[in-house]
Amino acid sequence: MTDSATLQTSHTGEFIALIEPEIRGNEWKYVRECLETGWVSSAGPFVDRFERMIAQQCGCQHAVATVNGTSALHVALLVAGVQPDHEVLVSTLTFIAPVNAIRYVGAWPVFVDAEPEYWQMDPVGVAEFLEKGCNWRDGALYNRRTGRRVTAVVPVHVLGHPVDLDPIVTVARRFNLKVIEDATEGLGATYRGRPLGSIGDIGCFSFNGNKIITTGGGGMIVTSNEEWARRAKYLTTQAKDDPIEYIHKEIGYNYRLTNIQAAMGCAQMEQLETYVAAKRKIADRYTVALRNIPGIVPMRQAPWAESTFWMYSVLIKEREFGFNSRQLLETLAAQRIQCRPLWQPIHQSPAHALSRTAQLPVSERLSKEALSLPCSVGLSEDAQERVIKQICER
Repeated sequence: MTDSATLQTSHTGEFIALIEPEIRGNEWKYVRECLETGWVSSAGPFVDRFERMIAQQCGCQHAVATVNGTSALHVALLVAGVQPDHEVLVSTLTFIAPVNAIRYVGAWPVFVDAEPEYWQMDPVGVAEFLEKGCNWRDGALYNRRTGRRVTAVVPVHVLGHPVDLDPIVTVARRFNLKVIEDATEGLGATYRGRPLGSIGDIGCFSFNGNKIITTGGGGMIVTSNEEWARRAKYLTTQAKDDPIEYIHKEIGYNYRLTNIQAAMGCAQMEQLETYVAAKRKIADRYTVALRNIPGIVPMRQAPWAESTFWMYSVLIKEREFGFNSRQLLETLAAQRIQCRPLWQPIHQSPAHALSRTAQLPVSERLSKEALSLPCSVGLSEDAQERVIKQICER
């Protein structure tokens, strides 16, 4: 997200932001309706409408709105039955939120490396851990090293590209593990023709200001399991058993999305197809312009995937290019072009030092080499050409 000063300069062409929200539809109209009717808080018709729109987009029977993507992940883990001292396989090359959510429920992450072609959770690594690193006993799977029960897998669809899910779901089913898709960056993407969020047991989305669509904050849980959806709604609304007498039989959470935010989300969803098309066009222009530059490796799309290219990224090979990714970042920043590296792999994060594992070399390399380039839905061709020119001339 950018402050007001940044937004002002971005429109002059002097500053090119990494990624900005696009407001071009019925947002003002729908938010005004909330203000005029008084439905401004955590109930109202736009919440229900937004949930229906996301469920339909994902091909799921149910959707439950939440205050942000992290809360969606937290509750999804709870309804999937992940308990304290369980273990959950999760992508190490990710924003930290899904790993934090695993710790929120008292469980422990088992980090899985990325595969080198599309930078997603490696299905081979998942299968190897489950088949060689675990024991099956008494109808459950246990980590040989720690003795903890393994109960779930959280594939994170990073940068708008799908994880290769079929082999992960297949091996998870064999060992009775739940699959919780972190699709927070993948709304509008498909895997073998199926929308992300609908392929595992439950999926989660984020509507932060830098996502394909935004509600300012906000998140969503999607599933076709009616009981899970009912429980997710219960937990996200403070677990009220009697809303008149305020009886609560268990601890719930104030994870509700407001009607104002949902109103914005409905307007944004009306533009989703247009926004995804814009992202893909931006990706195509970058790929064509940069693919023959020595030392630059554009992100790729798998033949079984339709990526949204949410955050367009390239790998910078220092020896061939002459700069490393951080040096190029600084060079572009000096030209008022905002870029960013990928995340520190979470197995290296001090915040999760208790869960550190052996080296995961692909994710470590990608973290060092990757740089995300400006790719707002509203990025003009002129602005993009300026980014490309500066990279080529570095």
